[in-house]
Amino acid sequence: MPTRIAVVGGAGSGKTTVARRLAEVNGLQYVELDALHWGPNWTACPKDEFRARVEAAISGDAWVVDGGYYGKLDDLVLERADLVVWLDVPLRVTLARLWSRTRRRMRETTELWGGNRETWRDVLVSRDSLFVYTLRTHRGKRRRYEQRLTRYQMVRLRSAGEIEDWLASTEPGGSLREAASTIPP
Repeated sequence: MPTRIAVVGGAGSGKTTVARRLAEVNGLQYVELDALHWGPNWTACPKDEFRARVEAAISGDAWVVDGGYYGKLDDLVLERADLVVWLDVPLRVTLARLWSRTRRRMRETTELWGGNRETWRDVLVSRDSLFVYTLRTHRGKRRRYEQRLTRYQMVRLRSAGEIEDWLASTEPGGSLREAASTIPP
């Protein structure tokens, strides 16, 4: 059974939900890369420090990592993972999820990593808008994932239905090893 799992995908693909569920059901440590990366006032952690934090977080034998950060980490997490779960959902799905998640976070004034909160200004008009970033990078990220992930034991999930079916197969009574082979790359 894989005990080191990397969950990757674009913004709004469901990484956090899937990674938390895998960790909880399988008794694995949950590692959220955003929490290790973002400091107060949306200050990004310097590359060397971020890499050291991630190395420490994945030094054990049982974890689920949520996120990619390839620009700072290269394949550090992927190389140590037994299984990579790629959430390759359509852009329309990720944008709808981002909108729903962002509205909820702002309405509830949810504190994120480093004490940060999302604001309408940051979300809609900032040059760092997650929506603009997602629109700008979705296609290129997908192409890079297709190239990068072929070297790893991978499950590629392309819809909410596939994700739910696959997750159900990893729960008690299902086998994570069998689940890893049920969806073709």
